[in-house]
Amino acid sequence: MSNSSIQSLIDSGTNLYLDSIDPTLVAQNLAWGAVGATSNPIIVSALIRSGRFDTSIANYIALGQDDLTIAWNLTDELVREAQKSFHPIWQRTQGNAGWVSFELDPLLEDPEVDMPHTQRVEKYISLGKHWAAGHDNRMIKVPATPAGLDALEELAAAGVTLNVTLIFTMRQYNLAKDAVWRGAKRRNSLSQFKSVYSIFVSRIDQYTGENCKQLSPASQGLYGILNAKRIWAANQQFWKANPTPLKQEIIFASTGTKSAADSPWKYVAALAGSDIQTNPPDTNALVAASGQTFARQVDAMPSEPLTKELDAAVDVPHLEKTLMEQGVAKFVAPQKQLIQTIQEKRSLLTR
Repeated sequence: MSNSSIQSLIDSGTNLYLDSIDPTLVAQNLAWGAVGATSNPIIVSALIRSGRFDTSIANYIALGQDDLTIAWNLTDELVREAQKSFHPIWQRTQGNAGWVSFELDPLLEDPEVDMPHTQRVEKYISLGKHWAAGHDNRMIKVPATPAGLDALEELAAAGVTLNVTLIFTMRQYNLAKDAVWRGAKRRNSLSQFKSVYSIFVSRIDQYTGENCKQLSPASQGLYGILNAKRIWAANQQFWKANPTPLKQEIIFASTGTKSAADSPWKYVAALAGSDIQTNPPDTNALVAASGQTFARQVDAMPSEPLTKELDAAVDVPHLEKTLMEQGVAKFVAPQKQLIQTIQEKRSLLTR
């Protein structure tokens, strides 16, 4: 069941992904034209609380599995199911779309765990290889933290398809892209090489709202879009100079608006026209109901006066430091909550 507003977004050149692996939402978004999805612990926790997967959890409990093992086995099960739904798209596009992202253990970044940097890197590499093995349309999500970045080359060299996430700045993007490309060039063939780089958008505008109050009303709330478009343009330029059989794409992530003053499709509209948008289910639903017609805007930059004002106001190193600290906290806490949710579910199912 196609939708005219979403179809216009797709027709503009956007590859639409869903920020969920809920089977019901996957089916709905596939009908609208979505071509991929992503998972994270918040999504898995919500699915567990719904009660729809009690049978699976009960089966894992019966096998004597602990809460952490159940968390990963259930995540794997849910991602596999989503992969099946998108696999025909992966086949049809020969690997350019139809992907589902699997997030590696966020607790590797837990600041409360005294783990040496080299051990974190080794864990990312071993877990990335483990969870990628045997899957043709699964992307492995690795954050652009120091340890995550240092794991990318080896993972790419090993043939792992990567979604580098938690990127806020051009510096992080360049480090990630260069590491992935070094690893890719160590492969025997680039025929199956695919990588994506998830640029977080709305969180940047939250930052400027809190830290750049001197911005004019016309420029406040624009830096996330400007930053994403600049990174998108840099990515276009790099891969034009280094062509590969498959597209190496930007994912525009964190596209749900945070301000009530903004239209729900603010970022959807501003970034329409190329690469991937991984949108929250509510955002895609609101886009579907909007009646809007979307057209390519991804290469339309803010005016020069606004751009100069934004660049003068934003301290990029401070932005990156602040948002990475917040991002790691938002990365770790949901995984702890997921394990607690399974513990609570175990108590209910074993009464």
